[in-house]
Amino acid sequence: MSSFFGSSASASSSPAPAQQSIAAQVEGVKQRVQNELALHDAQELINKINEKCFFKCVTKPSSSLSSSEETCLSRCMQRYMEAYNIVNRTYRNRLMTERANSQAAAGQPSDLLTPSKLA
Repeated sequence: MSSFFGSSASASSSPAPAQQSIAAQVEGVKQRVQNELALHDAQELINKINEKCFFKCVTKPSSSLSSSEETCLSRCMQRYMEAYNIVNRTYRNRLMTERANSQAAAGQPSDLLTPSKLA
């Protein structure tokens, strides 16, 4: 029997090709937005590193950097990136643990990797 919104109950169990196409387009847009946000975050991180390390290492700006300033900048940037990576990894692990715990509490199976598998 036909319903007002579809041809039959069995036909509504699988999405129509147009709906699948729209879902694919939505996923594509989501992915592009995530990529743009990641790029923005990376640019912001680099700008912050440059600002902090320049302020720390270049005490008397001139037309060129001294070897000690170059060394200081390089070390500062390396330390900043190491610290960022540690904080980022810890944050992701905590999020995954909290998601797994909330899914377990709700009785849902967890398909996420455990933090120990990420290391």
